[in-house]
Amino acid sequence: VAALGRVLTAAALLGLTLKDRGTVTLRLVGDGPIGGLIAEADAEGNVRGYARNPRADLPPTPDGKLDVGGLVGRNGFCSVIRDMALREPYVSTSPLVSGEVGEDLTRHLVESEQTPAAVALGVLVGKSGVAAAGGLFVQLLPPPASGDPAARREDAATTARLEASLGRMASVSRLVEQGLGPEDLAERVLAGLPHRILARRRLRFRCRCSRDRAQGLLAGIAPDELEELKASGEGAELTCRFCGEVYRFSAADVEEAAAAGPCRGDEG
Repeated sequence: VAALGRVLTAAALLGLTLKDRGTVTLRLVGDGPIGGLIAEADAEGNVRGYARNPRADLPPTPDGKLDVGGLVGRNGFCSVIRDMALREPYVSTSPLVSGEVGEDLTRHLVESEQTPAAVALGVLVGKSGVAAAGGLFVQLLPPPASGDPAARREDAATTARLEASLGRMASVSRLVEQGLGPEDLAERVLAGLPHRILARRRLRFRCRCSRDRAQGLLAGIAPDELEELKASGEGAELTCRFCGEVYRFSAADVEEAAAAGPCRGDEG
């Protein structure tokens, strides 16, 4: 639960950096028991995601914290896919660092996308599930193109101030538990630096799956498997991993898909 919550929060933060169109997908695949995590978000605050093995669990770490790194694993990759609905999506990939999600995404942004940034995530889990979740995504703008020494010194001082502030901060989980909201977290990390709120977005779960998309996936099944399914005379049942919606197709639907040949589908 905590691992998926962190990935959903991280994807939501990345989504808010997009323009009006497009989506961003965050994938973490490691050698831990959870198998892999995927979350997708857009600029409007719509988010969806899933874990390959959602029931995977591990005991807490020796200091009593949730072992997210152990669940995800430390051998694997982190990838960010930005689809701006133009030509091909932009995909960047980097090795996992710790499986803790925030640290992995920070390293990914810095090394794979050359974006000076820091990501901190936290999920507060109660007896009945997730009580709250929060995150920070701090990104430094490029230095002034003019090369003005005074501007560069100011930029360096701001960077040092932010780094010191992040180093002093309590965990996001602890801050969320104390009742701090998004603007409170921003105040903490900016440590008195002048700033203004540019926009506010309400996050919500929203799945893009549909019967048409599921039908595309059905037609995309390997031809030999589709022919075998057709020969059985039975229908097919596809379940969306993101929301659990079940799509049922009759034997006639399967026969039509087999006759149409393979086509490109997606995960919902």
